[in-house]
Amino acid sequence: MSCSKPLVDAFNRRISYLRLSVTDRCDLRCTYCMPEAMQFLPKKDVLSLEELHKLALGFIDRGITKIRLTGGEPLVRRDVIDLISALGRKLGDGLEELTLTTNGTQLGEFAGPIAAAGVKRINVSLDTMDGALFQQLSRRDRLAQVLQGIAAAKDAGLKVKINTVALKGLNEEEIPFLVEWAHSHGHDLTLIEVMPLGEVDGERVDHYLPLTAIRDRLEQRFTLEDSDFRTGGPSRYVTVKETGGRLGFITPLTNNFCAGCNRIRVTATGQLYACLGGSEMVDLRGPLRSDDPDGGLAAALDEAMRIKPERHHFEIREGAGPTQPRHMSVTGG
Repeated sequence: MSCSKPLVDAFNRRISYLRLSVTDRCDLRCTYCMPEAMQFLPKKDVLSLEELHKLALGFIDRGITKIRLTGGEPLVRRDVIDLISALGRKLGDGLEELTLTTNGTQLGEFAGPIAAAGVKRINVSLDTMDGALFQQLSRRDRLAQVLQGIAAAKDAGLKVKINTVALKGLNEEEIPFLVEWAHSHGHDLTLIEVMPLGEVDGERVDHYLPLTAIRDRLEQRFTLEDSDFRTGGPSRYVTVKETGGRLGFITPLTNNFCAGCNRIRVTATGQLYACLGGSEMVDLRGPLRSDDPDGGLAAALDEAMRIKPERHHFEIREGAGPTQPRHMSVTGG
């Protein structure tokens, strides 16, 4: 991709953050994310590690300075450390930050190599510290493995941020404890509202918990001081005076955060979604596998900037179904 024109959308937002999915597969089956009998993509449809690397280099050439590797669970992709190491070599050479989001189950094995590749911080999804509830939510008995992975990441020198989806009637009473636990171990924690993506077993609205209500409840126990801290994503942070730690809120439903959006997502099959909550998409796999990959990809990225919407239209209500039919694991979490 020889053209180095920066990625700027129709609303004059500079796009500098790429969330790149390396697989739709996952070793958990979280109830709000996917059904138990999830049908994963045929491997022939998924980009090779070499293709993912070429795409990432092209994005860096167009001004992407932060790449987050996602899934599914990125660490279940065979030889993914090779991709992480290759991208790590671009740090300081166009790329300012390389990071990933993981469920933590594989960190016991991979935390050291991830840190050695130049990754400084990671996000780990953890919705509960209760073993029975963890098994209920993820349909797998892996809490001990995840906690071991988080400890291994800390030992490897990685800064860990815990991501917790707030779920009415499930983990809502545990959230203050999760805040205290995370902060006592030196981890930031971010709370996330349930997002209506993909069909799941049951109704998401049954467990939708607006973070405005959670914040009101937390303020009865803690002193929350607004913070200017930003990591490049949609999270808005406060400092918890009593713990000294940071607490983030991602609120796609109660407080739309689109005005400053600097992000695009690419699926493991090479589909670029200009908005998590929108259907606007351009195909990168076709150009990537064509006779003129550089020209085709440059044109596709220009088209992505043209169609990126001003805002998403997430909605969650009884009987409404998902805002988008694709699952978060397909889009890239």
